[in-house]
Amino acid sequence: MNPTSNTGSFSLFAYPFRIFFLSTALWAVVGMVLWITQISGLAALPLHGTGLLWHRHEMLFGLVNPAIAGFLLTAVCVWTQTERLHGLPLIGLWLVWLAGRLVWFSGEALPDAFVNGLNLLFLPLVMLDAGRRIIPSRQTRQYPILGVLAGLWLGQFAVLTQPGSVASEAVMVLLLMLMLIIGGRITPSFSDNWLKQQGQEAASLTLPYLEKVLLPLMAVLVVSLILLPAATPLLAATAGVITLTRVVLWKGWRTRDEPLLWSLHLGMLWIPAALFLLAGGKAGWWNPLVWLHAAGAGAAAGLILAVMTRVSLGHTGRPLRLPSGLALAYKALFIAALFRVLAGLGVVPYLSSLTLAASLWCSAFVIFLLRYSTILCTPRADGRPG
Repeated sequence: MNPTSNTGSFSLFAYPFRIFFLSTALWAVVGMVLWITQISGLAALPLHGTGLLWHRHEMLFGLVNPAIAGFLLTAVCVWTQTERLHGLPLIGLWLVWLAGRLVWFSGEALPDAFVNGLNLLFLPLVMLDAGRRIIPSRQTRQYPILGVLAGLWLGQFAVLTQPGSVASEAVMVLLLMLMLIIGGRITPSFSDNWLKQQGQEAASLTLPYLEKVLLPLMAVLVVSLILLPAATPLLAATAGVITLTRVVLWKGWRTRDEPLLWSLHLGMLWIPAALFLLAGGKAGWWNPLVWLHAAGAGAAAGLILAVMTRVSLGHTGRPLRLPSGLALAYKALFIAALFRVLAGLGVVPYLSSLTLAASLWCSAFVIFLLRYSTILCTPRADGRPG
């Protein structure tokens, strides 16, 4: 069978979002189960390096990278009107991601340089495919995305080579920047379009000066974490106020009847929550790392699930009607994030809350897999390629 065809098993490699969204959801479940197995002492995984390093890397990169690739390499084809990555090149890119997951279970059989190098290969390949479309078309609006991805790659290098540094925190702020760019475009746009279809007026408001200052402020926050930690609380709190104002101006409550939309708004609300927790943590008011779970389990995972459910429908030629059970999945994931944060703050019992959060997290992505695996693995409903 021609691997570039859009029939049979190769539908999975007909468009980047298919294989990478499926892989994201699968790894969200498998990775979490393995982590709970490891920290509970049920089994000792043959990990290359420490369990904590593996967990941090996989939550920051093993899970988020395929979600980025699935969205960006799909969207960039629409933005630039270029042919999608599919067939053998897409299979090759996916195998690079998969190999990166597998080598972590080699124990000490492989040298650090090989394990790190293989894991550091994926993001440059994603940037290469996106950049070869964006740069020739002179779409300067997309340049910040490439810049953030370059920063993430440098952060990944630091996480792998300097495990005890603040690199993981800097990477998380960079991920928040990417969410602010992408989420800041699609959330108000999708919401206003839906409201118009309902015969209502568009609701979202935008303050241009806030938009202009936000990304530079977040970039300064990254630098402060590394070089000037004393400035971090004020910078994080300021960014929190701006991001909260931005989300409130979108009036997400007007989309409360559409889960495909309120899930995006709630995911974006986790960003200011994480920034406020970062500010308080660095000021010494509570656990200085608890904000990472608000940013990762709340904002990143919440937006990943929300985007995957919508993009998978639209790009397979299906109506934007959420399959049954997915609204429950959104709620389970956000509740999981809440309990993980509360556990880190010492508000609720730690071990039982950790177990509950992990169970809800896995349940959310299992629901996605049950409802979307067929959608992602079969040809488009309208018969078009992709």
